[in-house]
Amino acid sequence: MLIPKKVKHRKWHKGRGRGKRLATQKTTLAFGSFGLKAMEEAWITSRQIEAARRAMTRSIKRGGKIWIRVFPDHPVTTKGAEMPMGKGKGAVDHYVAVVRAGTIMFEMDGVVEKVAKEALDLASYKLPVKTKFIVEE
Repeated sequence: MLIPKKVKHRKWHKGRGRGKRLATQKTTLAFGSFGLKAMEEAWITSRQIEAARRAMTRSIKRGGKIWIRVFPDHPVTTKGAEMPMGKGKGAVDHYVAVVRAGTIMFEMDGVVEKVAKEALDLASYKLPVKTKFIVEE
């Protein structure tokens, strides 16, 4: 699974105004001919990214090339079950990638369009966002 080697701050704030902004970066295909674009905003965990990657890789039978355009660098903390209120913020539990609407999450090349669409559809089932299959013009 993907986790950062080091982060500037161990625990982060959640951030303001989630679900309201569109992506300004990673909005066009940069590496491959086919892509999977997020149509809404969400936090995508490193486990979900890995599950989607494995689904794509197995679908194209290790042919072609896959690029992962998102990286989980945002730490999420949790406190233990049945903990009383107070006693500070919980420990870092996992990392998420903050994905905004319009972000291209995965790209693929080296396979025909039908195979790429099938593989990216399988990957989209593993993700908590509505997605769209896009093709380079």
